[in-house]
Amino acid sequence: MTALLNDDLAQASAEAGVALTEYFVTDTAKWVWRYRVNQLASDPGCAGWLTQTVVAEPEGAVVGYAGFHGPPDEAGMVELGYSVVPAYRRKGYARAILTELIHQSVAEPGVKTVRVTISPDNAASLATISGFGFVEVGEQWDEEDGLETIFEVPV
Repeated sequence: MTALLNDDLAQASAEAGVALTEYFVTDTAKWVWRYRVNQLASDPGCAGWLTQTVVAEPEGAVVGYAGFHGPPDEAGMVELGYSVVPAYRRKGYARAILTELIHQSVAEPGVKTVRVTISPDNAASLATISGFGFVEVGEQWDEEDGLETIFEVPV
């Protein structure tokens, strides 16, 4: 993440073991890396829960990044997030990522609830979560993303 923040795609790719693209050094992506680096600095134990590169198998294409916002909170809730490289959108990768993150959540004994937050105007993300049992539970204002609808599903 530090290499990405320094626009060093070659180093970041070497550390990740896959060829990362310019998508990983956009302003939006850098916001994620900066936030996660700060999280790791304050709580190194959360490393396994945070954003990782998503590689489609068997072709090995880097299609995005995804993970959790951190380990489960005191109520057993985890919030997940994902982003798909534009060239790979509308090909089922977001649903595959969501499926995998939910499977990971179910496998963790401390997780009771999975949360996603989505802008009410983001029709693609709203469509992506349909069929997974998410229920709208409220709204929040995110300083980075603006108004978001909160959806949760018990595991």
